[in-house]
Amino acid sequence: MSVLPIDSGRYGNEDVKKIFTEDIRLQKMLDVEAALAWAQAQVGDIPEDDASFIIANANAEKVSLKRVKEIEKRTKHETVAVVEGLIEVCGSSGAYVHLGTTSSDILDTALALQLKEALHKIEERLRDLMRTLKNLADKNAKTLMVGRTHGQHALPITLGFKFANWFSEIGRQLSRLEECLNRILVGKMSGAVGTQAGLGPKALEIQELVMKRLGLKSAEISTQIVSRDRHAELISVLANTASSLDKFATEIRELQRPEINELAEPLVEETQIGSSTMAHKKNPVICERISGLARIVRSLVHPAFENAVTWHERDLSHSSAERFIVPEACILVDYMVALMSNVLQGLIINKANMKRNLELSQGRVLAESIMMRLIKKGMNRKEAYDLTRRISRRSEKEMAPFKDYLMRDVKVHSLLNEEEIDEALNPENYLGNTPVLITRILKEYEL
Repeated sequence: MSVLPIDSGRYGNEDVKKIFTEDIRLQKMLDVEAALAWAQAQVGDIPEDDASFIIANANAEKVSLKRVKEIEKRTKHETVAVVEGLIEVCGSSGAYVHLGTTSSDILDTALALQLKEALHKIEERLRDLMRTLKNLADKNAKTLMVGRTHGQHALPITLGFKFANWFSEIGRQLSRLEECLNRILVGKMSGAVGTQAGLGPKALEIQELVMKRLGLKSAEISTQIVSRDRHAELISVLANTASSLDKFATEIRELQRPEINELAEPLVEETQIGSSTMAHKKNPVICERISGLARIVRSLVHPAFENAVTWHERDLSHSSAERFIVPEACILVDYMVALMSNVLQGLIINKANMKRNLELSQGRVLAESIMMRLIKKGMNRKEAYDLTRRISRRSEKEMAPFKDYLMRDVKVHSLLNEEEIDEALNPENYLGNTPVLITRILKEYEL
């Protein structure tokens, strides 16, 4: 019986969910045990034939999850259960299983192997999202719309400029993730309390060989566990990424309001239902899902930092929390990135409504453009600001075109003729470096 919506199949991509299943966790632990036996044979600490036999049997088909659970029920210890299960199928070679190590060597290194796979998937999906955003920014570089601050009309922008900003933001999130992998994807063979005493004089060599075989870095130093500041950093990066996706989703939700109706997430016209009673409804449910899941991911930051606090050289307080927060953060962020990519690939763009909304203020949205023209003609900045503000307020109050009041104003008309006013009120003429900024940022990341 499924309880959590990840388990029931409601949320998450199957390829990443699979990485965190019990079967894969068991296999990763067995992979670490196999790498340990191989490394110990390489340095001459155990016979090569025995190491080969351990490697051949260190798989979840021979050491079954069912058998491991049976042993754990008796021992109340997960790693001991895996070790005993492996020993059972290794015969006399079982004497060399788990030699000189401690549970956390296996658990922490296995977790790093899971993270290596999951984070690679997230990286690829982030790159896919960036490709989609780059395409949208290119295609809509000249699509005029109103820029908003405080939810109010501010100045003209282009839709491509908005997408270019999103592209840049995801680029930074990808960079953060890639940069922290150097600290996250680490394993260790340090034994109890981290001194490597049980592994003998060749401990450092053994550790390096194990990590090289597994494709991980060696922790520079550790106690009995890999310090959880590393994992806290990862969850923070994933939460930051979730917040970017939430930001994009929220913007689409806002712009899908019928009174704005500039963007909308795609829907299946023939079959998708918006409401069980209101047949006309078209709800931004995917974007709302992204926003909701972002709240869960952000909530995982607190226990991640709590996990960084452990007693002395090790305690087990981090373990139970970690079994929730690491899979949840990876699965949900990966899923949210895929959802956002799908939304953007099918995004409905209503250019007619963008034009309509840009013109709602009857030219007042370009008050700054008029002000700057007046300043260039010699008017004091404060005087120019106060003048354009007064004229724009009157235009708004009387619901008449801004240009009409500009033309009637003696001070304005003494400095600007009608042609200059028209030029200043053309939104295409007040986009600043928009084309340059879009082009520059889209070239910044190699995809």
